[in-house]
Amino acid sequence: MKKLYSNKLVITSLVLPGILLFVFAILAPICLSVYYSFTDYSGMGALNFIGIENYKTLMKDETFFIALRNSLFLAIGFICIQHPLAIIVAAVLDKLSGKGEGFFRCVYFIPNVISVAVIAYLWKFIYNPDFGLLNNILKVFGVTEKINWFSTDRAIWSVLIVLIWHGFGWGMLIYYSGIKNIDPVLYEAAAIDGATQIQTFIRITLPLMKPVIQVNVTMAVISALKQMETVYLLTNGGPGNATQFTATYLYQQAFKAFKYGYGNAISVIFIIICLIATVVLNKIFEERRPKKEVR
Repeated sequence: MKKLYSNKLVITSLVLPGILLFVFAILAPICLSVYYSFTDYSGMGALNFIGIENYKTLMKDETFFIALRNSLFLAIGFICIQHPLAIIVAAVLDKLSGKGEGFFRCVYFIPNVISVAVIAYLWKFIYNPDFGLLNNILKVFGVTEKINWFSTDRAIWSVLIVLIWHGFGWGMLIYYSGIKNIDPVLYEAAAIDGATQIQTFIRITLPLMKPVIQVNVTMAVISALKQMETVYLLTNGGPGNATQFTATYLYQQAFKAFKYGYGNAISVIFIIICLIATVVLNKIFEERRPKKEVR
């Protein structure tokens, strides 16, 4: 075995496919995107190199900053609403046993296996002001007004609810797996010491779940920044730009307005923001070791 792994030809044959996949599927498209961002390419015909003009225009584009603000708002919604609920539900499921645990685990994950198109049209019917389920439920409580859930002041909240509901299963399942990997002996020791379930959750579960929380939160922020399909099918960024997100605005500029170069400039800024968000979150979750006293 040692002789096999010391053979450079074997090592190259094992590593090369992964390197080629990374270069052609990830690195090359990013480099092309950076190149096109410095041109006025429309997606067809010739292109002209225009330097940083796309980036200058982008810095003055109010719609882009609205889209970025909405994406950050969604990220905050994921972190402050979706993930606290997901980790609590995961902890409760861990305490269940038998068929109930498996049943609820599947129920919470069902939205993630349903097509995005089906999800979008399902919620369109739920939010419909004339015959929608939500307005009919409100009628039971005496609210007779036909509420337009996609009006300018309500649309972003309506979209936020759909996205939190749709992605809840993934977050919950990852937290559930993390909790299952915690040594049960720690919980038994805590029970012997007389710790309550809340104390056990705060003092044992949360600290040991820190690496899982870091990965899940980072994925949630990146998911919020690149959110596109559900929003596009629900509102297409409307009304006005009330539900415009970075990814939907990129799509509209590149493939509807035929500003392919400008769309690539948005994508480059998007990549930079994702990298910054990842670095910042890694710093926040970084283990801080106590400084050694100098004698």
